[in-house]
Amino acid sequence: MAISQWPATEQPRERLLKLGAKQLTDAELVAIFLRTGCVGLSAVDMARQMLSRFGGLHELLAASVEEFCLQQGAGPTKYVQLQAVRELGVRLQKAQFKQPMQLDSSSKVGNYLQCEIGHYEREVFCVLLLDTQHRLLECVELFQGTIDSANVYPREVVKLALTKNAAAVILAHNHPSGVAEPSPSDKLITQALVKALNLVDIRTLDHFVVGKSEWVSFADRGLM
Repeated sequence: MAISQWPATEQPRERLLKLGAKQLTDAELVAIFLRTGCVGLSAVDMARQMLSRFGGLHELLAASVEEFCLQQGAGPTKYVQLQAVRELGVRLQKAQFKQPMQLDSSSKVGNYLQCEIGHYEREVFCVLLLDTQHRLLECVELFQGTIDSANVYPREVVKLALTKNAAAVILAHNHPSGVAEPSPSDKLITQALVKALNLVDIRTLDHFVVGKSEWVSFADRGLM
């Protein structure tokens, strides 16, 4: 049965207008953006199947267009709609951080990085460049791939910091697995970078490991 034939009190759009978005299930919210279902499936039914198949909302929004279109009734148009929703959510989170932003606490840095790289499906290493008052000059994604001594080059980090005239830096990388626990390689590369940056009088304030819903500060852990 099409959603339009449901009682008004059960239709997602009407429920949202009456009760507010927080009262809707993930499937109902996704259905609003899918707009229509397919033969034998309402938009809500389709949304439920998608969430079940991919394992949750995050996994659904992170799916590739090829994976998404394997779902019955799905196609590029619906994929684009949901990707637009995902990007709006990321931009809304970023909008809360005003520039120039003073990064004077681990919670402020961690929340900022969660918005910047926490949703990435690939591993990236970035450098937060700070002025003398620890205000953010720029966040630069410098390397991609597994973070170890093989592809994070201290000379490139030093070169970037000098070029941008940074007084201090904060290092960060994400774990797409979602577990924000520092690995032995993370600790080794941190030591190498701190040593290299010290040679040119640039302070390394912290290194953050960012997961999908958590982050870890080396400084808070006493690892720096």
